[in-house]
Amino acid sequence: MLPKLIAFDLDYTLWDLWIDTHVTGPLRRSGDAVVDAHGTVIEFYPDVAGILRRLRDEGVLLAACSRTHAPDLARQALQLLRVPGAEASEAGPAIGMFDNLQIYPGSKLAHFRALHAVTGVPYEQMLFFDDEPRNREVERLGVTFHLTPTGVDNAVFDAGVRTWAVRRTKS
Repeated sequence: MLPKLIAFDLDYTLWDLWIDTHVTGPLRRSGDAVVDAHGTVIEFYPDVAGILRRLRDEGVLLAACSRTHAPDLARQALQLLRVPGAEASEAGPAIGMFDNLQIYPGSKLAHFRALHAVTGVPYEQMLFFDDEPRNREVERLGVTFHLTPTGVDNAVFDAGVRTWAVRRTKS
């Protein structure tokens, strides 16, 4: 069983950099890579694309919640990064995996209030992965928070889902 909505922070959660301090636009594709103006490579952690594809295939709503000061660069990176399709030859923009983008400076509480208003999904049916402990504040709303100090991989993802499931059974 999965939550109805799973949200991910971007910086140091889905990729290994801060988009607003480590990257200089414009971004472009270079072969299979996404690079910035100085050649810095932007890529998902190895398991991320597969996790996004699996969740999309299972009908889970996906959101990106980032408090970055470079929202346009974050969106551009998501547009240029690719996620494999059902067939090996199919790959689409990562941005297409997300049902909602909350990418702007400010508290994650504001991000989740906006998600709730737009989707109608109860907070208790939301799971959030983020690398910053301060963002645990979303638990005040009823969202399950899972800390990802080294980014999202399959083990971290599965642990987050287990945490959500345990909390759900206790409610």
